[in-house]
Amino acid sequence: MSTAALALPTPLSSEHSALLAQFAASTDTTGLLWASGYLAGLARSLQAPAYVPTPAITATPATVLYGSQTGNARRAAEALHATLETAGLPARLLRADAYPTRELANERLLYLVISTQGEGDPPDDAIGFTEFLLGKRAPKLPQLKFAVLGLGDTSYAEFCGIARKLDTRLAELGGSRVQALGEADLDIDTIAVPWREQALGHARELLKPAPATHLATVTPLRPHALPTWSQGKPFAAEVLANQRITGREFRNTGFRKYGGIDKDVRHLELSLQGSGLAYEPGDALGIRHRNPDALVDAVLATTGLDGDADVAHGEEAFTLATWLRDKRELTRIGRPLLARVVERGAHADLASLLESDSKTELAALFDTYQLIDVLRRWPAEWDAETLVAALRPQAQRLYSIASSRKRVGEEAHLAVDALRYHAHGFDHFGAASGFLATLEEGDSVPVYIEPNERFRVPADAARDILMIGPGTGIAPFRGFVQERAETGAPGRNWLFFGARHFNTGFLYQAEWQDALKKGELHRLDLAFSRDQAERIHVQQRLREAGREVFDWLQNGAHLYVCGAIAMGKDVHAALLDIVAAHNGGEADAASDYLSSLQREGRYARDVY
Repeated sequence: MSTAALALPTPLSSEHSALLAQFAASTDTTGLLWASGYLAGLARSLQAPAYVPTPAITATPATVLYGSQTGNARRAAEALHATLETAGLPARLLRADAYPTRELANERLLYLVISTQGEGDPPDDAIGFTEFLLGKRAPKLPQLKFAVLGLGDTSYAEFCGIARKLDTRLAELGGSRVQALGEADLDIDTIAVPWREQALGHARELLKPAPATHLATVTPLRPHALPTWSQGKPFAAEVLANQRITGREFRNTGFRKYGGIDKDVRHLELSLQGSGLAYEPGDALGIRHRNPDALVDAVLATTGLDGDADVAHGEEAFTLATWLRDKRELTRIGRPLLARVVERGAHADLASLLESDSKTELAALFDTYQLIDVLRRWPAEWDAETLVAALRPQAQRLYSIASSRKRVGEEAHLAVDALRYHAHGFDHFGAASGFLATLEEGDSVPVYIEPNERFRVPADAARDILMIGPGTGIAPFRGFVQERAETGAPGRNWLFFGARHFNTGFLYQAEWQDALKKGELHRLDLAFSRDQAERIHVQQRLREAGREVFDWLQNGAHLYVCGAIAMGKDVHAALLDIVAAHNGGEADAASDYLSSLQREGRYARDVY
C-alpha cells in the first residue's frame, strides 16, 4: 500500500492515520490482507447504533419496524432493510420497543413486519407500540405511507391477527397503504420474498438513493474466520447427556395434550465445542428435527404412495420419504391440507366445517389432529406432488437454554418436555421433543442460537430478580442463577416454580436445594397442583406473597415469566391484582404500572 492511498478522505484522526501509514509501510501483502479481514470482522462485531442520521442521505429515510417473538419477523425485517440499503436507499431498522412513538407523526415511509403471538396478540417486544397505536394518543397520519407484513400460523383462528389490526389502524389514522397486507404462514418466504420485492419497488419511487461516497473500498478477506452458524446453516452439536429428570406417572388413555401417557422431561447437554457459538442466559437454541421413520412409514402406508418417488416442489427435489422425514410437518396441520382433502374426497362434514369457519371447532381439530389422523379419518386419492404441496414446511423449534457458559463452558443445556398423548385411538408424539428424547450420547443434532435480547439478567448486578417458570419454563432461570452465581452478582434471586406433583415433577430439585444452601438462590416458592384436593398454581403463590412481590418491584427488581401462553396470562392477571391491592386499588393504574415495567425492560416474558 502506498501512502497516497491514505490521502483519501478518512474518518480517522491524524494520529491514527499516521499509525496506520506506519503499519502499512512495514507490513507485506499477506499481512495487509489478514489485517483487512481482521478489522472488518472486528467492525462487524461491534453493535451499531439503532440509527445515526447521515447528512448525505435524504432527511426522511424509510423505517423498517419489527415485532418478533421467535426471531422470524426480525429476520424478515433484516432482509428488507438489507435489500433497501443494497439498492442505495436510506433506511433504518428498529425493534418496536425501541421506536420513539413521538416520531410517528413525522414518519414518511413505514414498513412494519410483525408476528402474531397466540390468538391474535402482539409479540412481547411490540406490546407497547401496539397499545400506543390502537389507543387514543395515536396521532393522525396523513403524511404516512406504509405497508405491513404479518407472520402467523393458519392453525390458529386469529391468523396474522395483530398484523391485520395494525394495518387497519394505520389506514384509519390517515396513512396511505402502498401495498396490500402480506400474510405469511409457516412457509414464510412464499409471501415475504415477493412482498419484499414489491416494497423495494415502492421505495425506489418514494426515496432518493443515498449518494455514493468517495472513500476507498477494500474487499475484506477473513481466511481464518469461523463459520457463522444460523437457522439455514446449523451446527452439528454432539449429545453429551440425555437424562430423564421426571418420575413416572400413571398411564392415562384419555386425551391430555400436556402429559398424556407418561410425563417425560429430559435434561440434555449438547457440545458446542469448535463452533464459535456464544449465547447469553435467556437465549434459545434452535433445533432442526427429523420426523420418526415409523410415522413416515405410516403416512406412506395410509396413502399408498412410494417413498422412493422423486418429487420436485419449488426449487427443491427429493424423494417423497425425504420430504416427509426432513422437510414437512407431520404433527401439525393447517387449512391448506384440509382444503386439499375436501377437493380430493367426498367429505361433506369437513367441507361444512371449513365453510362455517368455526374458530372453536377448527382450533380443536388443529390442536388434536396430526397428519396421520386426517388421512385415516378422511381418506382421499393422493399423488406425491399434491401431498408435498399440501403439507406445511417443517418449522424449526426453539428451546430456552438452561445453562450459563460461565459455568458449563462450550455446552448448552436444555430441559425438554417430550410430548406424548393418546388420541383418536393411537399414541401420539411431539415431533421435535420426541426426536430429542430418543437421542443417545454421541449422536448429533443440528442447532443454532436464537438471541432473546429482551430476556436478559439485569446489567446492574445489584438488582434483585423475580423468576416465574412452571414446568420447563424453569429452563432459562437455571441459566440465570448460574450466571449470577458465577459473576458474584449481589442482587437477590427469587424463584416461583410449579408442576403437577412434587415427587415426579420437581425439575432440578437437588440443584435448587443446593443453590438455596449456598445463597445462590434466596427464595423458592412452589406450587404442586395435584398433590392436594385444591388445585394450586404459581399465580396463587404469587398472590399469597403479594406484599413482598410488590415491595421487590418498588425497590427496582426485574420480573421474568417463562412458560405456556395461558400461564403467562394468568400470571399477568395475578400481577395486576397484586399491584392494584398494594398501589391504590385502581385497575387502570395497575395496568399502567406493569406497562411501565415492560418499557423499562424490568418485566420480560418468554411465553409460547
